[in-house]
Amino acid sequence: MPLDDILLSAEEEMSNAGDFLKNELRSIRTGRASTALVEHIKVNYFGAMTDMRQLAQLSTPEANLIVIKPFDPTSIKEIVHAIQASELGITPQSDGRIIRLVIPSLSGERRKQLSHQVRQLGEHAKLVVRNARRDANKTIDTEEKEGTLPEDDAEKGKEQVQNLTKEYEKKIDETLAAKVKEIEEV
Repeated sequence: MPLDDILLSAEEEMSNAGDFLKNELRSIRTGRASTALVEHIKVNYFGAMTDMRQLAQLSTPEANLIVIKPFDPTSIKEIVHAIQASELGITPQSDGRIIRLVIPSLSGERRKQLSHQVRQLGEHAKLVVRNARRDANKTIDTEEKEGTLPEDDAEKGKEQVQNLTKEYEKKIDETLAAKVKEIEEV
């Protein structure tokens, strides 16, 4: 396998880890309302489990309010039930046409718990990045032993893999710092 392919594969795995982390962090509740909290909640819509974002228009008109306006008004009961069954811990308020979710502010203890959870997700993402580095280095070693990759290129390749690892770990740290700061804002 050429060195470029090894590096590309490693970079792709590392990038996927960062993207996955960002997706996971979007669903963690802060003191601010975000449609990401509810858009992936599954609703039993005529026997099919459907994402909320496919059934309703989601908006955040205020910093602590999510408004859900179903495309089909007959689905309000199912949407309310799905929100209550989710792990959000927020009671929906419905007037028959729209659903309002008031996001309460976080307590100090809950902020610490969420910060800890965010850091754990970050460590998992870093672990994926390091595993990609390990796999790339193993592939480089194998190619070198088989004689398809010269020793100098193997050393350069390992150095490039290490640089990629540092780059993606730095990106993960920056993403985590931003989310922790968002959580700890009062």
